[in-house]
Amino acid sequence: MIKFINAKLNLGLNIVRKRADGYHDLETVFYPVGMFNGTPVNPEAFCDILEIENSGKTEFAFSGRKVDCPLEKNLVYKAWKVFKDNFPDLAEYRIHLEKHLPDGAGLGGGSADASAVLTALNELSGFPFSKFQLMEMALSLGADCPFFIYNSPCYAEGVGEKLLPVDLDLSGLWCLIVKPEISISTKEAFSGVKPASSDIKLMDIIKSDVGDWQGLMKNDFEMSLFPNHPVLEEIKNEILASGASYASMSGSGSSMFGLFDNKESAVLASKRFKSHYVAICKL
Repeated sequence: MIKFINAKLNLGLNIVRKRADGYHDLETVFYPVGMFNGTPVNPEAFCDILEIENSGKTEFAFSGRKVDCPLEKNLVYKAWKVFKDNFPDLAEYRIHLEKHLPDGAGLGGGSADASAVLTALNELSGFPFSKFQLMEMALSLGADCPFFIYNSPCYAEGVGEKLLPVDLDLSGLWCLIVKPEISISTKEAFSGVKPASSDIKLMDIIKSDVGDWQGLMKNDFEMSLFPNHPVLEEIKNEILASGASYASMSGSGSSMFGLFDNKESAVLASKRFKSHYVAICKL
């Protein structure tokens, strides 16, 4: 079995409050990105590739971008383990991940990989678990993992695990993603935020035209991270100056993205960022 694994964008992100357990409640809109990458319409390799095949023993292999952590901490392995714990009769497989999505980018690449393993093993095992049960397993691996089980536009609350499907169709638009060579830890991302309720609800904003989003929709992490990493704000402003209808940071960074009306505009804009990682995706 082969699965092509897409990433996600955060279309706006509000940090609402800090909870007694130390975590933060947020509001965001998840939108899948990269679902058409690796196909003739957009052959750029902005997706991870998961291959699972029968084997005489369980083994793991990784290629492409280096995943720099011990196997037991790798989300692919952890997803296999949580599935195995819930389904002891799991067959022996060789699980190979070819990594293309950048890490530390706020795009959910690792979470997407984990959820892809769960859905693939569930299919290969004859669907012993419902989508809801898979989402519960996914949540044990990370807050945004459940989204990739659903993998359609969703409004999210809590730490990102409370999902409500939304009727949002951005098909026809193209997304430019730009990631500089900096990494932002979760600790740094949350250390400077000031939780507050937003005056305008995300659910209301996404009902308006994409061209009206800028200035209404925001990512609260930008306020705390831009002063520490000026290159992020520079990239965002450059994307907007290139003609994007909307530009923002995804998640807690460090990738910035812009939405364009067509592929030609996105490609032209990408030429401004030759010193950074760039990807172009059809939505």
